[in-house]
Amino acid sequence: MNNFVKLKYTINRKNILFEGGKRLKLKKKTITKNKQPTITIITVVKNNQKFLEKTILSILNQNYKNIEYIIIDGGSTDNTLKIIKKYINQIDYVISQKDKGLYDAINKGLSVSTGNVIGIVNSDDLLTKNSLKILCKYYIDYPKCDFFFGTVKKHWGTLHGFHPWKINFSWFFYTSHSTGFFIKKEAAQKIGKYSLKYKNSSDFDYFYRMIKEYKFNGVATKKNEIFGIFRPGGISSNLDFWDHFYEKNQIRLDNKQNKYFIFLMIILKIFFNYKKLKKFKLIKFYNFIKKNYL
Repeated sequence: MNNFVKLKYTINRKNILFEGGKRLKLKKKTITKNKQPTITIITVVKNNQKFLEKTILSILNQNYKNIEYIIIDGGSTDNTLKIIKKYINQIDYVISQKDKGLYDAINKGLSVSTGNVIGIVNSDDLLTKNSLKILCKYYIDYPKCDFFFGTVKKHWGTLHGFHPWKINFSWFFYTSHSTGFFIKKEAAQKIGKYSLKYKNSSDFDYFYRMIKEYKFNGVATKKNEIFGIFRPGGISSNLDFWDHFYEKNQIRLDNKQNKYFIFLMIILKIFFNYKKLKKFKLIKFYNFIKKNYL
């Protein structure tokens, strides 16, 4: 394991259920003559036998070949590991081990990544065949950029562009975390971990720190340069609107955004989401205000 890049966090070696991949067989990755970047793809999964294989194949069948593929399994009890083992000779590193959820698993993946650029592809999403080839072009053409947002298709439409000025009042400033977001390894090392404090929105906290605290630079692909396909029905589609609402605002407060501006946004968003007020619980609103303002 001494060939792993040392980051600020490491994998706990206890209670590993399975570990494998080309890296453990000491197979050296072939480096192309034109020094194209190694792109690390991290897939985190737990009990997703229904969609995982399509995700794996979308990465293994890329038209770009200088890929490091890492799969972090959270201790699956269905056929997930069986599917992973089917492709074990094409995957760089796999570990199956109980974890503390999605963002803990991503942190685990980051700690063993050795690529120049790192991206996340959830176990029910897909990369388009030319996505990493397009990413390589942007990596070369924009050497001063720290991260990249690729266009992503969702079931209701196409997300494209990157608008950092929106981050002060909206989280809809980027395309997608899974399949759409790629960050240079050096930048990821400076930012550090995804926070485990937030149950569903730690990627927002990560982006806020990345853009506001570290002031990293990013670029988006053109609208027709589609990186990924985001499958509906995941965690985000099943969140309680108001629980998610408070968590997103807590992230802003924890990152020292002006609390009075946030309070104004909270009131406005409650007003504009009046159709959801049937599930609005005054006690939760009071507890949030008491914690942060009283």
